Amino acid sequence: MAPQLAVADGALGFWKAIDEVWPKTRAQRCWVHKTANVLNKLPKSLQAKAKRALQDIWMAETRTDAEAAFDGFIESYGVKYEKAVECLSKDREPLLAFYDFPAEHWKHLRTTDEIDKSFLLRDLLLWRGTGDRVAKSRARGCQPGRAAVTVAPHWRHPCAAYQDHAAAIG
Repeated sequence: MAPQLAVADGALGFWKAIDEVWPKTRAQRCWVHKTANVLNKLPKSLQAKAKRALQDIWMAETRTDAEAAFDGFIESYGVKYEKAVECLSKDREPLLAFYDFPAEHWKHLRTTDEIDKSFLLRDLLLWRGTGDRVAKSRARGCQPGRAAVTVAPHWRHPCAAYQDHAAAIG
């Protein structure tokens, strides 16, 4: 049974694999990664204002409000910063796909940030006790080590509703 929605950053290999294995699965681009990509194409002096405008899109109460905020961003930044607007516009549907699912799931569907944070824990566990820069740089590129696997059963999802759901299905 194919998932209804796959959430990831812009990793082309991931999306190609999803299309091959589950061609009917819809794509949801990660808002954290997309925001960083768009902001990188804007001058530093505008980034805080643009970040708030991007948040207005993914924090909107309805898809209609999100589309209006999306159009507002394009209108505000399109004339002078077309690369930033192009970066955002090319993934319009994959960025707004989460709005087609129940609102209680939006927090989890719009970003992969919680997954990324779990790798920060891995890095901290692998780096602990070493001041060696070489060891730290190697840890960044490695797969989860024994320390991360050992603590994995004790990781808790930050959303209590998810924990209750996970406990209920066993």
